[in-house]
Amino acid sequence: MYVGSCHCGAVTIEVENLPSAVISCNCSVCRRTAGLWARFPRLAVRISGHPENTIGYVWGDKTLRNLRCRVCGCNTHWEPLDSTQDYVGINMRNFEPAVLSSLPVRKFDGADTWTFIE
Repeated sequence: MYVGSCHCGAVTIEVENLPSAVISCNCSVCRRTAGLWARFPRLAVRISGHPENTIGYVWGDKTLRNLRCRVCGCNTHWEPLDSTQDYVGINMRNFEPAVLSSLPVRKFDGADTWTFIE
């Protein structure tokens, strides 16, 4: 089990397996928050402290809710607004650097083409 948390610990994230890579996106939100994202099936992630310690932000095409800790402000995850979608995006920057160091980073052009930049 891999466990990460926001800075203050009010929100913790547990995943059983690491992703094959993390995604660095250049959309207008991600380039400001500098998250490294991984998408997981909803049942493969346990998020403690959500929703009581998180606050959401919805923008653009209104398909995702970006969430951050109410206490320290760290971006923790995103979730689709469509309840039939069975996945969440986890900000892997909330995990220890040793966990991140083994994961390749894929660059995604979320600002323009919605394709990976390889």
